[in-house]
Amino acid sequence: MKLFKKKEKLQEHPLEYWEEQSFMLAIPDKDYKWSRTDIINKISEIPNVKVEDNYFYNETQTLKVNLKYDDKEYEIGIYQRKFTMPDIYINSSFQLSNEEIEELKNATQVITIFMKFTDDIKKSFHLQLKIAVNIVPNLIGLIDESAEKLIPAKWAQLASSSQVTPGPNDIYSVHAVYNKSGEVWLHTHGLCRCGLTELEILKSNQENYKNHCDLINAFACFIIDKNKTFNPQEGSAHIGLLPNNKQIIVTCKSWVEAINKYNHLNLGGINDRKNGHNTKTSPIFIYKSKEDINNKLSYVTEYDELWGDNPIFFLSNEETDRMKMLARERFNYVKKASKDKNNEILIKVGLKTTKENESEHIWFELIEFKGNKFKAKLTQEPYLVDNIKVGDEKWFTIDDVTDWIIYTPKMEIKPNNVYLL
Repeated sequence: MKLFKKKEKLQEHPLEYWEEQSFMLAIPDKDYKWSRTDIINKISEIPNVKVEDNYFYNETQTLKVNLKYDDKEYEIGIYQRKFTMPDIYINSSFQLSNEEIEELKNATQVITIFMKFTDDIKKSFHLQLKIAVNIVPNLIGLIDESAEKLIPAKWAQLASSSQVTPGPNDIYSVHAVYNKSGEVWLHTHGLCRCGLTELEILKSNQENYKNHCDLINAFACFIIDKNKTFNPQEGSAHIGLLPNNKQIIVTCKSWVEAINKYNHLNLGGINDRKNGHNTKTSPIFIYKSKEDINNKLSYVTEYDELWGDNPIFFLSNEETDRMKMLARERFNYVKKASKDKNNEILIKVGLKTTKENESEHIWFELIEFKGNKFKAKLTQEPYLVDNIKVGDEKWFTIDDVTDWIIYTPKMEIKPNNVYLL
């Protein structure tokens, strides 16, 4: 497929307020009472937070709080307003109970918390969660306005109390817009507030959008972990492998340049950008080989016949370590779930490989716990680990754990969604 160019001159629009800063709406129960003194006291109670100063602006009814969190300085804005829950957030949120939905629909006020992220994106997001949960003790939900998604109260409460920051995937959302012909337009929300570009995939389709979504997630996590040390519009990222071991190398271009590389767009074209998706947002392209880098762009859809059943997308060392810490912090849920024989549990264990100072992370099926140890059976053939094969049973401790999954009769539970239990 050839790339077509048009000569129409386009310009990025200025960032919207929710893209310049991170806006989060904490939804309290009906008995919540706004109190400047209570808010300051509750923020001061957050570990590693030191409130330096605060001001109240009568004209906007906004409380500004200057604080330090782990030696980084933040200015937090907080205000109260009336509120009616938009149906779009209810309809797009999964696994809410009927009681939770009813509470959210009856909500009449929100406490808005807004702030500018520092260069530590995940820690900034974590701080905003902590503030929201602390100042609204009877939280019934959070709307992450910058990422355009609803955050369940139980997830927010669990995440805010964790010693581990939320992951890159928690900081943004991927939305899919589709039409009757089956075309799909994927785009993110939430990356601009991080000082990054939003990402898109144009000309996706219903057969391949899940693989495209995995690709956009892998690239988004890559640029969050790299932060401002990598320019995704100029550089290239090797983020995965196809089943035939072909490398997945991606880049992106500002929408003002990218849409002119398509001959025709039913979705994501100029008409769809008059009232949004017209600031800092960048469709993704691929390089089919290293030789193509900085020379020949290709559409993501040109890989549509090559995805197979199991494309591999890479995780950074930073993200692997974060996931490991979270899995260990919440390992007590695995112990509790193991008492119900209707649950099946897989535990990922890091085993030393034939290469020095390297580990291979492999899935085992849990058999039993005995004290601080657990016995598990290997479920997959290792690549670089000697003297072990599928079906072998071994004893491990929590120090060997790097991830886990609990399969209940109703759902799949991972460390990041244990609040569902």
